[in-house]
Amino acid sequence: MTLSEFELEVLQIFWKFGELSVPKVHEQVRRTRDVTYSTVKTIVDRLEGKGALSRVEQHGRTIIYAAAVDQDSVRRPMLKSFVERVFGADRSTLFSYLMEDTELSREEIAEIQRMVSEAQERRSK
Repeated sequence: MTLSEFELEVLQIFWKFGELSVPKVHEQVRRTRDVTYSTVKTIVDRLEGKGALSRVEQHGRTIIYAAAVDQDSVRRPMLKSFVERVFGADRSTLFSYLMEDTELSREEIAEIQRMVSEAQERRSK
């Protein structure tokens, strides 16, 4: 599934808050973007058309939507595509950038070290 930056932003609102009407989504989007209701409605319609959102109920003319896809099913392919386009086969440069440009806590560093150890164990089997 290919999503624009704005579509992903709207989908993240559904992942965070659950079931919402378009007016509620518009209310959330307006916190970070100056965008009209009709633009948000268009994005919600596109996400429904792509199968990322589904209608869960209706109150009069107000439709309530919910995410129809989980975060991992969207994030994994998007991340893989991004990494391949930007870094090609050189994934070590990606990690180098992340380590240099990110303020990592001790806990985050320990978690990364744990994940690297687990990956090494899986590869050695």
